[in-house]
Amino acid sequence: MLIFILEKIISGLLTLFGVATVVFFLFNVLPGDPAQMVLDQNATEVQLLKVKKKYGFDMPIGKQYLIYLNDLAPLSFHSKNPDDFTFYTQSKYGGILLLSFSKIDLIFKTPYLRTSYQRQGKKVQTIISETLPNTIILAIASIGIAIILGLVFGVIAGIFKGSWLDTSIQLLSTVGMSVPSFFSAILFSWIFGYLLSEYTHLNMTGSLYELDDYGEGSQLQLKNLILPAFVLGIRPLAVIVQLVRSGLIDVMTQDYIRTAKAKGLSPLSIVYRHALKNSLNPVITAVSGWFASMLAGAVFVEYIFGWRGIGKEIVTALNTLDIPVVMGSVLIIATLFIIINIFVDLLYVVIDPQAKPF
Repeated sequence: MLIFILEKIISGLLTLFGVATVVFFLFNVLPGDPAQMVLDQNATEVQLLKVKKKYGFDMPIGKQYLIYLNDLAPLSFHSKNPDDFTFYTQSKYGGILLLSFSKIDLIFKTPYLRTSYQRQGKKVQTIISETLPNTIILAIASIGIAIILGLVFGVIAGIFKGSWLDTSIQLLSTVGMSVPSFFSAILFSWIFGYLLSEYTHLNMTGSLYELDDYGEGSQLQLKNLILPAFVLGIRPLAVIVQLVRSGLIDVMTQDYIRTAKAKGLSPLSIVYRHALKNSLNPVITAVSGWFASMLAGAVFVEYIFGWRGIGKEIVTALNTLDIPVVMGSVLIIATLFIIINIFVDLLYVVIDPQAKPF
């Protein structure tokens, strides 16, 4: 089991290294002067040179890449020369000093995602820490809706196979899987947040916390969670319905189900105590995968509903060419995706003994 865990961790780290490499070169070989992105079109040559030196744009791309990896690494090396770009300061990198050599220091720290171009040097970590919790709350609410409704409708479709109920549920789930999230978001926002707002009391846009009427503080607005959570949960809901239905139909043909029927157990008891539990393995895998992808897939849903999460932050950063925020957000999402997938693999091994790799 330990070897299995280590293999998954190493594989995850290699994947994260690949993501960091792709992200760096993708945003650093694009046309345009990155220093110009930090300033404006009217910046003088002197200002551009200062910005290039401050952010390291004047260095060769290979050296910039190595420094970028050094910034991301928990153990990083820093020059003792105050004029060097990698000079260590507590305010910039945080962390603690482990070893000090003649020309360099070895620092233990959290990954340094650099600073925003457009927010007066605000750290990317701070920006993400302010928005990521909202995205996680939205993803949890979405997957909760998908699981509850998916199990209910999947069981109904499986029990009443071939009936009009089964046909209707399958048709709706097929539509749910086919319609893009951004289209569903626009449609639901318009219908329930505008046309029927008098009855639903829902807003077209809004985040988890909104300023009060006097602008003196923020108030929790759980109703703003309803529409984006449901829209984001439509596609995993459709997948769960299909998986539960097919799994239940397959399990209901097994010998132990026939034995349970012969003992006189009620249909509800057979489904709840025997059939449903043994048909949930593919559902668990799908749910976990969808939860991880929701962190990335929430971009358009958050933007359309005005939900202040990491997805909306990415769109805003792209519009303002705030590249460090985009790069940092992508890396954080990739890291969460990898962690969740490792956890799912371990959970699947625990649930299904036949899947154990040892």
